[in-house]
Amino acid sequence: METAAHGTPDLGRVLVIIPTYDERENIESIVGRVRAAVPHVDVLVVDDNSPDGTGDLADALADGDDHVKVLHRTAKDGLGAAYIAGFGWAAEHGYDVMVEMDADGSHQPEELPRLLGALRDADLVIGSRWVPGGKVVNWPRRREVLSRGANVYARLVLSVPVHDATGGFRAFRAATLDKIGLEGVASRGYCFQIDLALRTLRQGLRVVEVPITFHERVHGQSKMSGDVIVEAAWRVARWGVEARAERFRR
Repeated sequence: METAAHGTPDLGRVLVIIPTYDERENIESIVGRVRAAVPHVDVLVVDDNSPDGTGDLADALADGDDHVKVLHRTAKDGLGAAYIAGFGWAAEHGYDVMVEMDADGSHQPEELPRLLGALRDADLVIGSRWVPGGKVVNWPRRREVLSRGANVYARLVLSVPVHDATGGFRAFRAATLDKIGLEGVASRGYCFQIDLALRTLRQGLRVVEVPITFHERVHGQSKMSGDVIVEAAWRVARWGVEARAERFRR
């Protein structure tokens, strides 16, 4: 793992994937900021049948901008499933780079050019809160402690050199996703991010962390829950045990 330099390489077709569930107050702003920050990219809103009408608003945005696309899903099925659906859509439509980004404004679209620049020399770029230069703004202390603790836990249990394995602002090459294989990914919550980072490293691919400023959401409710935390804890423990067993068999 390394910290990235600046730059905006010619990476081919780039798709920013934004999963949504009840993000009507945020989606227009975040899509507009992405389009202003990186006008050459496309945006895919993956909406899980939001009761608040987020999907309808996304459709209206797409009607007015050819760079905005919408994928409607029938029910809320977790962050991981939404991203896998978005990755599949991107592959079908010939995109070369897939970017993960939250809808709630916690990820700053204005930092996206640095992530894309870093992908010139990497297979996966993670926007990191916990490397030098990274920071969080207006986050409750308990959330910061939880995030730092989760990442230390993952780093120790999995022996991975990534400081923000749970970070959800990241850019993949399409070839990276092809190589790591998404068929066996069962993670649904935030441990989905750990899963994909781990798979990338285990394939011998290059992961770079770029410092970002992470902002607490202003509108709406966080999707973090006790179930998400429990899922992440037991999956990381299981992956760690499996890795040690594999080394022992060798």
